[in-house]
Amino acid sequence: MTRFKNILLVIKQTAFESYSQLKLRGQAPKALRWKRLESRYNAHKSCVTDLIDILKSEDVSFKCVNRVDLDRQHLHDIDLLISVGGDGTVLSSSHFLDAGTIPLCGINSDPTTPSETDVEKKQDERRSHGALCMFGSNSLKSGVHSLLHSDLKPQSRNRISITVKSAFSETHLVPCLNDILVAHPTPASVSRFRMGWLQRIRDSAPLTDGKVRKRLYGDTTRVGGEIFEVKKSFNAWSSGMWVSTSTGSSAAMSAAGGTRMKWDSPQLQYLIREHLIEKGESQDIIDRSAGMLNPRSKLHLRWNSLEGRIYLDGSHLFHELELGDEIIISGGAPPLRLFMENENET
Repeated sequence: MTRFKNILLVIKQTAFESYSQLKLRGQAPKALRWKRLESRYNAHKSCVTDLIDILKSEDVSFKCVNRVDLDRQHLHDIDLLISVGGDGTVLSSSHFLDAGTIPLCGINSDPTTPSETDVEKKQDERRSHGALCMFGSNSLKSGVHSLLHSDLKPQSRNRISITVKSAFSETHLVPCLNDILVAHPTPASVSRFRMGWLQRIRDSAPLTDGKVRKRLYGDTTRVGGEIFEVKKSFNAWSSGMWVSTSTGSSAAMSAAGGTRMKWDSPQLQYLIREHLIEKGESQDIIDRSAGMLNPRSKLHLRWNSLEGRIYLDGSHLFHELELGDEIIISGGAPPLRLFMENENET
């Protein structure tokens, strides 16, 4: 008997498949190395075939869907989601598990081998890193058996909650497992925003003519029907801002100069990229260019550039920003139940 009865396999679309479609339209880049792409495609397909054969031998019901076709309707009645690809497939799959009730397991279908990281090679031969995957194609049978029959429990990974408040609406974005980047869509352009921290006004100031009664507070804003005061705010000119979870702290955040965190830390981490510090700026503002957010903190950004984007767990998914949009960031999203082989891995 297996502990999961209805499984959904989310299978990535390989670069070979994507570029083959472009080739049919005469739009594929000339420098593509088709033999290598096909080799990676064959390795991925071999993993998918082997996985299907293993699941057929188990007392389990399963169905398959391409990563680009995944929709919420596919989640009906499933009790486990398995992503087959790499970290990108894990991240895109996790966005559909916004309630945090369905566990997720990642399988690295084409892991990098040590010999392929040889720095003497002119080409980059690395494949998928698979930091968010429980196991790879090289240990498929034992990995699936452990997943279905052992008492291994999924880890609870905290995620980022993002709300964008525009002139006439509030938009709740998908919870992010790794990180978000808030920046101008053109890398060479300055990202302008005002950043502060929200503090709820508990004694609910009465309304007069639809406006908050003037008190001894600073700037105020209303989010989700509640009134908040924006504390310790300052204007920032920069290349944007990273916000990461503990899971994502070992990726872009670490590369940008941030701190690697323990995977089970409930905190978020933020870092303003290339913060333009004017002469005479106070040390307090310099110190607030980067830091940690405790689980109850709400970070507030008022976007002051004409254009902007919030990139969610990478470059594929993003939300457009306009001048005046407000962004509320916290660790209040439902955590993701993620199977990992080693609890010390991030």
